Amino acid sequence: MAIEHADFDGVERLAAVTGGDVVSTFDHPELVTLGECAVVEEIMIGEDKVIRLGGCKSGEACSIVLRGASSHVLDEAERSLHDALCILQATVQEPRSICSGGCTETLMAQYRRHINIISRQSTVK
Repeated sequence: MAIEHADFDGVERLAAVTGGDVVSTFDHPELVTLGECAVVEEIMIGEDKVIRLGGCKSGEACSIVLRGASSHVLDEAERSLHDALCILQATVQEPRSICSGGCTETLMAQYRRHINIISRQSTVK
């Protein structure tokens, strides 16, 4: 795949995902690694047309399209999505966790419920 006159943000990421090189001229195509993807299609999202690439060589990228009624709603959705992705990244890097936020009370309530069930079963016999 070759894109001519690509002056948009993210062209480096596009090259990394498709496995291609970013070059300033295409004078010697034999020296350039072309990117690969299985599907290139133009789709409509709301009133905007976007180019969708599918089946990319590395398969390690995706796009998330956020739409909302106002810029305030979109900003909040973007912050929430960023927070969720940061938590996911941190969990993948360090899967251990520390229980907090009422964990002790919850465990005590579960233990008490378990004891009540056992005591009822023993009195029924």
